[in-house]
Amino acid sequence: MRSYLKTFLMLAVAAPLAAQAAPQGAPQGAPTRVIPNPGDMAPDFTIQWADRKGAKAEPLTLSKLRGQVVVLAFYPADFSRGCTIEMSKFRDEYKSIFGDGVTVLPISADSLTTHNRWADSMAFPFALGADVDGTVAKLYGSFNEARPKNHARTIFVIGKDGKVVYSKPSFNVNAQVAYDELTAAIAAAKK
Repeated sequence: MRSYLKTFLMLAVAAPLAAQAAPQGAPQGAPTRVIPNPGDMAPDFTIQWADRKGAKAEPLTLSKLRGQVVVLAFYPADFSRGCTIEMSKFRDEYKSIFGDGVTVLPISADSLTTHNRWADSMAFPFALGADVDGTVAKLYGSFNEARPKNHARTIFVIGKDGKVVYSKPSFNVNAQVAYDELTAAIAAAKK
């Protein structure tokens, strides 16, 4: 009887803890994603980036952008269907979604060469960050353990003070409401 009670108590305590450790729907033993929340300081990083003209001479360091609103958009892969939908929307509605005074930095595990080709073919008005080894994605809970070459689709708006003001762990590229929420978060961060 004693061992039964001990086992029951251990299970009663362990089950809620296990449920907290893994995201809902994640397989047992799956690694957890630690995603910065609004109010957290945005983890600093330095990254290589490229636009339509090629690789930028100087890497981008997030902390050097203090005083500006920054949008980090982690995405799986250049030239893929969902990413093309998302980045085309960013391009086509750049003024209404982002407006002036915002640095937009989409980030994936693709190389600078691939970024340059994609940015050129799509005429993006922003540069793309090359996080080939997933270092930056890991800081933002956007690293896809199951497919390391494809980052999870997450978006962060970072305020002028360097704090996260908006985070979306699963950005739905096909839902207008997702873009509307992002637009509202950027407008609020500009104030």
